[in-house]
Amino acid sequence: MSSFEPHETESGLSRRAAECCVAALLSMVAVAVLWDSYQRGAGWSSGPQSGFFPARMAWILLAASAAVFIQGLRAESRVVVTWAQLKQVFSVFLPLTVYVFAIGYLGIYVASALFLAGFMIAFGSFRWWAVLAASVLIPIVTFWVFEMQFEVPLPKGPLEAMLGF
Repeated sequence: MSSFEPHETESGLSRRAAECCVAALLSMVAVAVLWDSYQRGAGWSSGPQSGFFPARMAWILLAASAAVFIQGLRAESRVVVTWAQLKQVFSVFLPLTVYVFAIGYLGIYVASALFLAGFMIAFGSFRWWAVLAASVLIPIVTFWVFEMQFEVPLPKGPLEAMLGF
């Protein structure tokens, strides 16, 4: 048994529950894509409509989700991840989700600066000047590379608009 495998006495999420939850989430995504695809048109009258390919992929995803769900029902109910391990995963996943949504409001550069600073403070033992330097310089270098050198615009927020970009 590796150090990453939970011990017999630890409680947590079973393989059965994990696979069934993932299958349910994937099937919800598939149903949402199917609904949107058929709203846009998923037929083939004079050629494929805009929802044709996404609808076919969603049907495949829905079938795969059903297979994973059935496999999950047949799986062992042993613990595959403890609650402590799952807490560590969510301590990264939740801030990452906030970061992705913040990009739409603050722009990628400000959101990245806040995300970097937050992670360096929360998970590292960095000095304040290192946090400040990294969270300011990395977005500036990223801006220079993408906006100035490659001329690839990335999502901008109010700060960039105020600065004229």
